[in-house]
Amino acid sequence: MLSITKTLGNGKAVLALEGRLDTLTAPDLEKTVKDILPGLTDLTLDLAGTEYISSAGLRVLLSAQKAMNAQGRMVIRNVNETIAEIFEVTGFSDILTIE
Repeated sequence: MLSITKTLGNGKAVLALEGRLDTLTAPDLEKTVKDILPGLTDLTLDLAGTEYISSAGLRVLLSAQKAMNAQGRMVIRNVNETIAEIFEVTGFSDILTIE
């Protein structure tokens, strides 16, 4: 289960994720990102409540990063130790902006 809380305004969006970003929930995040992309210049993903990310979740993050590279910037915040390790092992820590 994944809960996505959206905060939108002035070309900026914050998506706070809570739960597991996996094969079952990645399509929900993908749809949410696609829906808010038009006109977006700043996307922040708050992973404070995210317990797990699978390869399907990583694919959605990469897709969002590519889209935002063309129109603005994307930042990932509040990454826990487990997810930081996943980003490190997969090389995503070199691709994503993690604060």
